[in-house]
Amino acid sequence: MDGLGSLIPFILLFFIFFLLPALARQRHGAEVERQFARVQKKRKSRVLAIVHRQEAMALLGVPQLRYIDLNDAEDVLEAVRNTPSDRALDIVLHTPGGLVLPAMQIARAIKAHPGPTTVYVPHYAMSGGTLIALAADEIVLNPHAVLGPIDPQIGGLPAASIARVVEAKSADATDDYTLVLNDIGRMATEQLSRAAQELLRGTVSANAAAAVADQLSSGRWTHDYPIVAAEAQELGLKVSTDMPKDISDLMVLFPASLRGRNVKFTHQLAALFGRKPQPNGIAKTSSLPSSSEQVPFTGYQPGPGARSFSYGPWYAGDLRPRHDPGPSPRDQRRDR
Repeated sequence: MDGLGSLIPFILLFFIFFLLPALARQRHGAEVERQFARVQKKRKSRVLAIVHRQEAMALLGVPQLRYIDLNDAEDVLEAVRNTPSDRALDIVLHTPGGLVLPAMQIARAIKAHPGPTTVYVPHYAMSGGTLIALAADEIVLNPHAVLGPIDPQIGGLPAASIARVVEAKSADATDDYTLVLNDIGRMATEQLSRAAQELLRGTVSANAAAAVADQLSSGRWTHDYPIVAAEAQELGLKVSTDMPKDISDLMVLFPASLRGRNVKFTHQLAALFGRKPQPNGIAKTSSLPSSSEQVPFTGYQPGPGARSFSYGPWYAGDLRPRHDPGPSPRDQRRDR
């Protein structure tokens, strides 16, 4: 009995620090799945969320700062590829930005989707988030929500500022490292300008695309400059403020204070509940520039506290063909 009594404190600690957080995450995952399934059925579209929140380690509560990488892009690319070609894509975007390479991969996947594509920005989509938004047929901002410049940051410094320093000094008075940074920044600025024009192709005129790309990539603003809907429209972007309430309400599912949350796609959550996601047909891709015309991106490494993305969720079984006669028996059971 004494031995069992000595184990009670450890059992309580295990329950408090491990079991309770795991149960909370499971309940939250189930709620996220349910709400996204509801919105998808209502809108008859694939709803994806790319949401940035500062996460904390489950045990100590220490902030865990992550930023977008190629693994993150894989999830979104899989979701877009498995969206029926005639199905609309609704992307909820909430992020301060990220690495250029995966952001561009996501943007190109959205651009290639044959169905209608809309990016919804409840609060902000800066830097790499704006790059993704440019790929959509339409961008919808909440009142006071903002986009941001896409000018490259080299070694934590704006490429445009490095260029201005080099221009102001003679070559003899400038060290080699600064000259190298300026050369990288010049290439990155040109690449991002070309990328923005590629993503805007077919949405606005060629002249408007070139003007928007130059404004966003040239470094005329600081990197955190907030571009509201009216200014985005003046730049030439197709932006509205007609934010659907059901889309805006999804942000409640991603609280910054939820510890250890890492919401992935619902087919991962489904495994927790013993479900198997139902595959859909692979979406056909629209025409894009050939591989020789595609702009290469290496991106840059953000500094501490810089970027973090979370994705999800979607459930393929909620997307039935448009002429489906009605809900399946499983849908009816789930809605009860």
